[in-house]
Amino acid sequence: MPQPLLAIDAPSVLFRAYYALPSSIKGSGERPVNALLGSVNLVLREILAHRPRAVVMCFGQDAADYRVDLFSGYHEDRAGPAPEGLDEQWEQAPDLFESLGWPSDEEAGFEADDLLGSYAWAEQEAGGTALILSGDRDMYQLAADRCRVLYLKTGARGAEIVDEAEVVNRYGILPALVPDFIALRGDPSDGIPGARGIGQKTAAALLRQHGSLEAVIAAADQQSRGVRLALREQADQLLDFKEIATLREIDVELPEDRPTDFAGGAKAARELGMNRLAERLEALAVEPAG
Repeated sequence: MPQPLLAIDAPSVLFRAYYALPSSIKGSGERPVNALLGSVNLVLREILAHRPRAVVMCFGQDAADYRVDLFSGYHEDRAGPAPEGLDEQWEQAPDLFESLGWPSDEEAGFEADDLLGSYAWAEQEAGGTALILSGDRDMYQLAADRCRVLYLKTGARGAEIVDEAEVVNRYGILPALVPDFIALRGDPSDGIPGARGIGQKTAAALLRQHGSLEAVIAAADQQSRGVRLALREQADQLLDFKEIATLREIDVELPEDRPTDFAGGAKAARELGMNRLAERLEALAVEPAG
């Protein structure tokens, strides 16, 4: 198997690092660098474990315009200013990532999720394999023979590898049905309420029986009274929820093979006052490959 393309959910790793590490971690000018330090270390862990052919950092809007148009409550609880000390680190992140040989990409009107999926599909179409690093379970829809999700679980060290079999184990449905599943069950992290009275087990059972959200809705009369009413009364809304949960494909240009530039990253880390990270990167720069 070829070495994989590693596509990173940059907002996910930055937020996770910001909240995992104390803001008392300061760099040059006594500015906080906890999000920068933690995100680089998260990515380094997976690079050393999986040796990707290249890395791409995916950014994007917090809420894609078309998703908010479909449902105004989408990501509603995430509205408001960024946490203190994160804005400046967010602006510095692309340059730091680029110094390591990890280019950033962003597409107006879309979320990082859509870019993650687009890179994964493009890499597989080109005959390669892909890894997706994210703390978002929506990415489970990408799990396939040549794509794995590296799921960042809160409180865990390193990422869990989620393949097609693991999605079936966790949700009881194939990855392609994850958007249908989210529409029925709901997703509190995205503000999607789902169908009234339908939880995870019922959603999975309905999809296994009928094969898609559309088919579940068409067979509403076969269900118990509560499920039947929810499917009938919320049919249009549930279809909107599925569209919200479905990743959009964007034209992307696959990166050339590019190893991590540990020396370049070390130089940038020192300029930001992250000396321990710089020392780690300098040590990696002189380690033999393999």
